Amino acid sequence: MKSLRDTAFNLIYEPSIKKDYRYLVREPIFEKIGRISKALDKESKRLIIRSVWRSFDHQRMLWDDCVDLQRKKHPEMRMDEIHKIVSYFIAPEKESTHTTGGAVDALIFDMKANQVMDFGTNDGLKIDLNKKCYPYHPEISSEAKKNRALLMGLFEKEDFVVDLKEYWHFDYGNAGWALEKGKDHAMYGIVENEPVIIL
Repeated sequence: MKSLRDTAFNLIYEPSIKKDYRYLVREPIFEKIGRISKALDKESKRLIIRSVWRSFDHQRMLWDDCVDLQRKKHPEMRMDEIHKIVSYFIAPEKESTHTTGGAVDALIFDMKANQVMDFGTNDGLKIDLNKKCYPYHPEISSEAKKNRALLMGLFEKEDFVVDLKEYWHFDYGNAGWALEKGKDHAMYGIVENEPVIIL
């Protein structure tokens, strides 16, 4: 695995809930991100890396954080109802494709407008998790549709597949990718603990 921090790519990194997060990806994905970044440079835009490889511990932190948020928003709900809502967008640690090093969460920053582009459910980096997060949801503005098409097109050109429920989540080489592409197996399995970086 390689850290996207160790590049000359023009990337923006969304701050992580995990201290000292290194933004690790599999080597082929490292190269793909580089090409996407260079394509956006030509349009005065920057790829925002929200999240890539996550350990089980990191995934559990995200799950717990989302559960706490939902409990505050819906104090009347039972815990099983809250877990159902959370599991729609945050996978339990042993089920997330992020644990394979083959998943990338990304958005785009427009340098001319000096802001994160509008993707229909986001306010800057903050994304409201709802049904409009489906990549091709019809009830978003034409601007958001155009921006999603740009983001998804860049990743699809590099053989990623977009998640069916999250326009910002892209898979390559893992089980999600293999299923969507009709492959008989995935190239990447789970990496449970922090791997050694290849220099």
